[in-house]
Amino acid sequence: MKKVIPTLVLGALACMPALAAENKDFNYHVDRFADIEVLRYEVPEFNSLSLQQKKMLYYLSQAAQMGRDIIWDQNGRYNLKIRKTLENIYTNYKGDRESKDFKAFEKYLKQVWFGNGIHHHYSNDKFTPEFSREFFEEQVRALPADKLPVCQGKDAQHLIDVLGPVIFDPTVMAKKVNQDGSQDIIATSAGNLYGPGVTQAEVEEYFAKIKDPNDPTPISYGLNSKMVKDKDGNLKELHYHLNGLYGPAIAKIIYWLDMAKNVAENDAQKAYITKLIDYYITGDLRLFDEYSILWAEDTKSNVDFVNGFIESYSDPLGMTGSWESYVNFKNSKASARTEAISSNAQWFESNSPVDPRFRKENVKGVSAKVITAAMLAGDAFPSTAIGINLPNANWIRAAHGSKSVTLENITEAYEMASHGNGFNEEFVIDAPTRKIMEDYLYITDMLHTDLHECLGHASGQLLPGVDQDALKENGAALEEARADLFALYYLADPKLLEIGVIDNPDAYKAEYYKYMLNGLMTQLNRIELGKDVEEAHMRNRQLIAQWILDHGKKDKVVELVKKGGKTFVKINDYKKMRALIGQLLGEIQRIKSEGDYEAGKKLIDRYAVKIDPKLHKEVLNRYSKLDIPPYRGFVNPVYKPVTNEKGEITDITIDYSETYPEQMLRLSREYSTLGTSSH
Repeated sequence: MKKVIPTLVLGALACMPALAAENKDFNYHVDRFADIEVLRYEVPEFNSLSLQQKKMLYYLSQAAQMGRDIIWDQNGRYNLKIRKTLENIYTNYKGDRESKDFKAFEKYLKQVWFGNGIHHHYSNDKFTPEFSREFFEEQVRALPADKLPVCQGKDAQHLIDVLGPVIFDPTVMAKKVNQDGSQDIIATSAGNLYGPGVTQAEVEEYFAKIKDPNDPTPISYGLNSKMVKDKDGNLKELHYHLNGLYGPAIAKIIYWLDMAKNVAENDAQKAYITKLIDYYITGDLRLFDEYSILWAEDTKSNVDFVNGFIESYSDPLGMTGSWESYVNFKNSKASARTEAISSNAQWFESNSPVDPRFRKENVKGVSAKVITAAMLAGDAFPSTAIGINLPNANWIRAAHGSKSVTLENITEAYEMASHGNGFNEEFVIDAPTRKIMEDYLYITDMLHTDLHECLGHASGQLLPGVDQDALKENGAALEEARADLFALYYLADPKLLEIGVIDNPDAYKAEYYKYMLNGLMTQLNRIELGKDVEEAHMRNRQLIAQWILDHGKKDKVVELVKKGGKTFVKINDYKKMRALIGQLLGEIQRIKSEGDYEAGKKLIDRYAVKIDPKLHKEVLNRYSKLDIPPYRGFVNPVYKPVTNEKGEITDITIDYSETYPEQMLRLSREYSTLGTSSH
């Protein structure tokens, strides 16, 4: 469960951490195209790590990259074939690279790289090529035979016939994930998590038959499998494991995990890596649960990682995990903040403004730390979260606890790259509000992430017999709303001053204003005019902001006001706004705890989806004058082992110089593990 970086891209902040960048001249900017900017992030303190820790990071980074093809294939059955075709055209092109068609082709390729496939990473809409179909066909025919990703006996025309409609026809595979509950969300989603002909009703019936509602420790059904039909039309699961689906990639992941296991920092870390390998070999979800427990309970290791089929946002039913990996190490100084919060987890839970029936009586094993990201991969690359809270299984969280991390060097990179962009002056209502945001938004935004991940996702409990998948297509948005509301509610609590993580009782106002501005207005910059809100995190933010606006209108708690012909968010009563946050948190926790699908759907439909077209157009026009990219992501640093004459690793160096195309082409050369056939 993660918090994606918010839409709001602020100007210079006065409250940057003391240890911002190791190198003041570090260049965060890498590339810019379409609606995206690619950044690089610094890895502070890497050179202070021990050789054993550096080896661990290197081996885990290799394991992370070996899963790259998995996410591409999960995102669409033609993605690997398309990627190889586009890259071969790009590297073999003999014409004018400044021509209109080639520049448009290059832009499309960069978009496809960023989306890990032909659909936008956030909107789920298919990219629209701005080069002609004739140009594409001409370039495919010009490729040498050994550069065509086709089966034996097939030629360029076959490739054109297969890929042409997928790339150029807007009606073919139009949306990766469809969350419109009025449609068959599986049949109308283009992702490759379900085979041809599989319907939503069939999948729901399949899992209803095999789930035991009385099982207190259920496995995460469907987490590591693709649902297909056999020759007789019966549903079956193809599991992801060494001898199953994605076996060649998983074999490489296992190899590097085994290398990492041999340099583990302690026995606990070695034990959970071993368990993860066993899970990858067998695909047994009980072993994944055992691994998750061991991983959550290891709070002493400095180097840490996530590697596997984790988050289910790309599954319209919210079950199958997309492959991802994070590799990181602890930021000890900054972790004092998260440790202060997690050590008071029971207090926060016991004082939560929800029905006591839905609170945990005994909060167990909640740990939190600030980390330095060292490698992003799979569904976490190039676009990444700024906070993570795992495991996702509710019963594990209740019985064994959870681990929360905040990726501070990633947030830092976003902020450093945003200095002086004019956003505050354009969208923040007045100078006093801008001042409190300049002084306190950085720390309150970090605290919001800490509270969201560490306590928000870890809070509350399901009533006995409630299926954790009961909220279906709305589950992700409602869960993110629940965690956001928990964080927002406590940002304004005196407890944060008491435990020493904030020094001003009004600091929370910076985050409250930013959140309402984002949810009501500025995140609309990410949506094409005339379309609805679809991505789960964006629905979450709009749901909260619109609900508060609606329920506080009698007392004018929050207003949309006109100033100089422009719309601004105005918060008149921050304390009443906090009370409304508590009310909505109570209701969404009830919906979650009781599995009340209809009530959850009603909230989503009323507040989270539709957009005022006039306001939307205004936001787009105002943003266009600022030239701020709606989306950002990253290239990774490159780690290189240094060896002696015996071949022994004596050091690991880090290099930040790789460009975006260079990195993407290298990854395809060195980490293509699945070939190009669709599954």
